[in-house]
Amino acid sequence: MWIGIGLCAEGCFGLRILLQWIASERRRRSVFPVAFWYLSLSGNLLALAYATYRLDPVFIAGEVFGVVVSARNLQLIRRRGGAAAR
Repeated sequence: MWIGIGLCAEGCFGLRILLQWIASERRRRSVFPVAFWYLSLSGNLLALAYATYRLDPVFIAGEVFGVVVSARNLQLIRRRGGAAAR
């Protein structure tokens, strides 16, 4: 089960990069869609659960930082009414 959770986390991270690349190509400039931050947060939370299971303090610290950054970006987007995504 835990390997599945770890693989799902990696899938989220891979999908967010693919999504960002496609969105940037379509707009011909670098953009980060709101879905990028949701995939980041999901991936970070899943990876944090896996890291906690593995009792890996280095991995845990990195994922906690990622959760904070992703959550903060989503908070900023919500405050602007989603305008940051456009």
